[in-house]
Amino acid sequence: MAGLGAWVPAAIWHSGKLRARQTAEIFLALNPFAEFKMVRGLGPDDPPDLMLGALSGETRDLVLVGHLPYLEALRRRLSAIDSPFPLHGLVLVEYGADGWQEWLALSGDL
Repeated sequence: MAGLGAWVPAAIWHSGKLRARQTAEIFLALNPFAEFKMVRGLGPDDPPDLMLGALSGETRDLVLVGHLPYLEALRRRLSAIDSPFPLHGLVLVEYGADGWQEWLALSGDL
């Protein structure tokens, strides 16, 4: 994986809620040509299986912008980390030979 400073998302997916779209728009500065769309499966009460299915076979670098408690449940399914999702934060995960691995968790309080 490239350093975070050199990281460029190919796609930015967000829930249909206004606040998620506004947050997702910030990531367009990293790649104004990224696919930018609302996707089903990022809402606060959506089951993580919806997004797990969408991620299956996906090879692009993605930004997923959603809500709590959903993001915490998705994180638990991807990385098996059972700690609270950082409030107003982000988590970086990568899929490799050993499955999903968490590389970074940042709180929005920084």
